[in-house]
Amino acid sequence: MRGIDHVGITVPDIAEAEAFFTGVLGCQKAMSFGPFRDDKGTFMHDLVNVDPRAVIEKITLVRCGHGSNIELFQYTAPDQAKSEPKNSDIGGHHLAFYVDDIQAAKAFFDAHKVKTMMGPVPIEEGPAAGQSILYFFAPWGLQLEAISYPHGMAYEKGAETVLWSTRDPAK
Repeated sequence: MRGIDHVGITVPDIAEAEAFFTGVLGCQKAMSFGPFRDDKGTFMHDLVNVDPRAVIEKITLVRCGHGSNIELFQYTAPDQAKSEPKNSDIGGHHLAFYVDDIQAAKAFFDAHKVKTMMGPVPIEEGPAAGQSILYFFAPWGLQLEAISYPHGMAYEKGAETVLWSTRDPAK
């Protein structure tokens, strides 16, 4: 294994998702393709474990800075759930974006009317000391996080393994 190539996210409206990831978060659209369907067989179930009549209307891949790519899917399916899981739910998730200046990120989100949670919150104790976090949401409810640790985190000082990061270690 060399690393994470992309994270796939199913969204309710691909145009809205493309606009948010490119226009607000600054990702760059690389490509789009689709649709994919199998009206008679079990290809969709056999390939990606969804209802055999599920349709991937469109797939768009975006590149986000120096990190992993994001693959956006717009599906329709007879058994499609419409609720976004909470972080505490099994299968709950969020994407974290490294930012150099978390206060500037908060101001940017506020100016663009992006819903944020409490914060930024600086972590001052324990192995994650040195980071600041701010959770925020895409327009359709996907939970995201801005994170910054420009001087590293406390655990790094004697760790055999440090987490991969997009931060600039020269700062």
